Amino acid sequence: MNTLKELKSMQGRSFLKEADFTPAQIKALIDFSIKLKAEKQQTGKVTKYLHDKDLILLFQKTSTRTRLSFELGGDDLGANTAYIDPTSSQFGKKESVADSARVFGELADGIEYRGFSQKNMEIMAEHAGVPVWNGLSNEWHPTQMIADFMTIKENFGHLKGLTLTFVGDGRNNMANSLLVTGSMLGVNVHIVAPNSLQPDSKIQKLAANFAKKSGAQLVITSNIETGVKNSNIIYTDVWVSMGKTNWQERIKLLSPYQVNMKMMQATGTPDEQLIFMHCLPAFHDGNISTAAEAVKKYNLKSPEMEVTDEVFKSKFGRQFSEAGNRKHSIMAIMAATLGDLTLYTEH
Repeated sequence: MNTLKELKSMQGRSFLKEADFTPAQIKALIDFSIKLKAEKQQTGKVTKYLHDKDLILLFQKTSTRTRLSFELGGDDLGANTAYIDPTSSQFGKKESVADSARVFGELADGIEYRGFSQKNMEIMAEHAGVPVWNGLSNEWHPTQMIADFMTIKENFGHLKGLTLTFVGDGRNNMANSLLVTGSMLGVNVHIVAPNSLQPDSKIQKLAANFAKKSGAQLVITSNIETGVKNSNIIYTDVWVSMGKTNWQERIKLLSPYQVNMKMMQATGTPDEQLIFMHCLPAFHDGNISTAAEAVKKYNLKSPEMEVTDEVFKSKFGRQFSEAGNRKHSIMAIMAATLGDLTLYTEH
């Protein structure tokens, strides 16, 4: 694969969801992420692909990893960044998405947008006239995917033929993105979730179309034993998505799907071929206020929810290297779509 050719094909484009790109382009972003990480580790700096670019970072939802990755990554690449938090602008209140997009496009060269509706992402990209990067929406989390599959490739040396099993809320943005992106890359993706929380039929159909071309095998099931068998990656996420408050309902519904050591062993996969991943934050102990409040309010036996502390802190855990890879992958996305690729070298 000619990585530079694929990167150049993304110049000037927005990054709103994975399916907007080809499998070759997604693979190029993963490889570029690994290259940028190696460059930083070896030299202490990276090529200034975004020299003198101005970036607006627009957050309707709070963030840790996404915000830091865009701010620190933009700085590493030579850009100037301006952060707008959920309360410090007229966006969405006195000014429409379309009008804001036009203003942002006049002021900056690129826009990161973390919000709610995917429709608003599309409107932002339509009217801004500059690349827009989806930092998270209710439907998709594309920047997370480049970091995730980068992490998997670092661990296994390849992607095609591996089996990734997502356990939990199969209708959330992470499940959607993992199912579609994995199917694009030839990764077998299993979604293990209660029947009421399995992916929308449109998402399943989209993934199935990619899987026909890549050879990926997709499984959607409520049966834990069937779903986790032969997995190389067990992946989970919080049970209650950002902005939701239905804790009691989700705890009751998803408690059987908690990732614990019994589940890891049920994969039947040798330890050296098995990892655990989580996009964070995670409810694995009582050291966060939300978990402590949930234990008290819902009379829970333990603050451990989607994953036990034992698994989280075990040799299988890759969640912190995964978190660190957010920066390198977001840098790759920004550089590919907005950067000066004449600076790119193969070495």
